Amino acid sequence: MSNSAASTLLHLITTTTLLLLLLLTTRVSATDHIVGANKGWNSGINYTLWSNNQTFYVGDLISFRYQKTQYNVFEVNETGYDNCTIEGAVGNWSSGKDFIPLNKAKRYYFICGTGGCFNGMKVSVIVHPLPSPPKPAIAATHASTKSAAAAAARGIYSMLVLMGLFPFVWIGL
Repeated sequence: MSNSAASTLLHLITTTTLLLLLLLTTRVSATDHIVGANKGWNSGINYTLWSNNQTFYVGDLISFRYQKTQYNVFEVNETGYDNCTIEGAVGNWSSGKDFIPLNKAKRYYFICGTGGCFNGMKVSVIVHPLPSPPKPAIAATHASTKSAAAAAARGIYSMLVLMGLFPFVWIGL
């Protein structure tokens, strides 16, 4: 094998290894739920239908896009939501591009405080706790520690063999 081929092979092995490590350590990020999707925060839209088609988790964002000279957003309690009142509001935003973190597992209520609430500009969302991580497949209740360890070792060995063979297949050696 020439120095050029060996260098290419080493580069491919290194790149493949780094990509696998990156994939294994990448964390799932939060979702940004844009209220009303491409229609934004405007009157005459059924936000109940929109919210019922979303799943919100702690750490997600809810964002409102609207004309800041016409509308705003208030976080209110259930009474404020039902009656379209901002009395006792716990938050308000008016930038036209508002990103609001959903930090607790609970029901949130948002309304427009410029009168749009009476024309349907209100949305209620239920935020769920983060789901538990999945249980490892090798932790089956009937598997012994030795057989689970052996299965894990075989899986790691298979991955290493595939990583070693990939560059040869890739460059056609």
